[in-house]
Amino acid sequence: MTDGPRQRSSTTGSAKDAAGEKESGGVALKKEIGLVSACGIIVGNIIGSGIFVSPKGVLENASSVGVALIVWIITGLITAIGALCYAELGVTIPKSGGDYSYVKDIFGGLAGFLRLWIAVLVIYPTNQAVIALTFSNYVLQPLFPTCFPPESGLRILAAICLLLLTWINCASVRWATRVQDIFTAGKLLALALIIIMGIVQICKGNFYWLEPSNAFEPFQDYDVGLIALAFLQGSFAYGGWNFLNYVTEELVDPYVNLPRAIYISIPLVTFVYVFANIAYVTAMSPQELLASNAVAVTFGEKLLGVMAWIMPISVALSTFGGVNGSLFTSSRLFFAGAREGHLPSLLAMIHVKRCTPIPALLFTCFSTLLMLCTSDMYTLINYVGFINYLFYGVTVAGQIVLRIKEPDMYRPIRISLIWPVIYLIFWAFLLIFSLYSEPVVCGIGLAIMLTGVPVYFLGVYWDNKPKCVDAFVDKMTYLGQKLCVVVYPAETGSGGGEEMKEAMSPLSKEDNHKSEDC
Repeated sequence: MTDGPRQRSSTTGSAKDAAGEKESGGVALKKEIGLVSACGIIVGNIIGSGIFVSPKGVLENASSVGVALIVWIITGLITAIGALCYAELGVTIPKSGGDYSYVKDIFGGLAGFLRLWIAVLVIYPTNQAVIALTFSNYVLQPLFPTCFPPESGLRILAAICLLLLTWINCASVRWATRVQDIFTAGKLLALALIIIMGIVQICKGNFYWLEPSNAFEPFQDYDVGLIALAFLQGSFAYGGWNFLNYVTEELVDPYVNLPRAIYISIPLVTFVYVFANIAYVTAMSPQELLASNAVAVTFGEKLLGVMAWIMPISVALSTFGGVNGSLFTSSRLFFAGAREGHLPSLLAMIHVKRCTPIPALLFTCFSTLLMLCTSDMYTLINYVGFINYLFYGVTVAGQIVLRIKEPDMYRPIRISLIWPVIYLIFWAFLLIFSLYSEPVVCGIGLAIMLTGVPVYFLGVYWDNKPKCVDAFVDKMTYLGQKLCVVVYPAETGSGGGEEMKEAMSPLSKEDNHKSEDC
């Protein structure tokens, strides 16, 4: 793994150059993600279990129903602005890897590596483990109606879920996107049912908490700090809006479908979030909603009668699709990091026939299974949530920096700079409030991120490693290639590809010519 002076001084590749590359006959990631699947990735990753289980984080801090709905709308608009900024970056720097690739190209190798480091170490393994545990909890709960399911059973079923979805993702990109499409449609249908039931309630006259005089009646005193926390909770609820940028190279016609999927998906999610919350308060008072551990289930029990079982099944299906989407996108982030020389080169290789990044998928699965064995993953999520949000702002700031540094760069989409400025003002407000309200948690998150600095200089920046180290890495890479039947892609479309090709193992050189049917 190298990131020496030549790589660090390279300029960002333009979209025009990437668009002009010829298709080669070697192994490469397939462009199999169309517009529908692209929308499924965004919607499926944003809408997890939260809107079904605990949308109360915003309400309890907003102090009234009316302010809570305003928070949901504003955070949806800010998310849409951030997604617009990412749309421009995604077609200007047409690489998989999302904000990692953009931060690395704009701010240099160390900044990009720190984004990758915190994602590899904590963010994706913990998030996937938590979503898988939520899935297993809702599947097993009917079997244990009077008590909680056993912890070991939850973890075993979560592990089975992860292994099954990893196998599907390793087998075929098409299968993985079909799973995502189906389960995203399922969760949208469940939310449509909730919204329709809410409309029926309103038609029956059950809209007490939606009348302005009651909607803005606080159930606790308004507090600026709490309202800021409500905005923070709302922003976290929209997390996943940037995941499509991780798979840019697998999009069919990315210059059209990337921005189009964003324009469709973010307003759709905002609509669903706002109207689902409106539906909830037609059947429950704010106090009942805050007291419920699973809001959609309580809502179903009140209004669906014998059909109340639909809600827990909807949560289980939603979380199953959420695990699939997270596995699919996070493996591409690790693939992109390895291709740039920031992770072992084996993770940048794909199967010679299936053209899927099997080593990156197995690495993602293994790290998540490790998290399932720990009891501290919820604590870790709290620590690094701040860092994840920090890099959203760094990436959007990079858009402004890139405009200044390379004003003549070809940009298929060029938005007004007022939008990243608006996003950064909102982002800075939430960031400063986070530091003020939870300095210890934010400080620990920064410390975890900074542990990547020595790793970067030892593993990436240091070129002249002992020969025994290089020989050991080569042997492990060769063994991994044999076991997974993978080679390095013949055409990557990224700045890191040439370096990786120079270091390609003998197996890659032997087998690359065998894979023209990819």
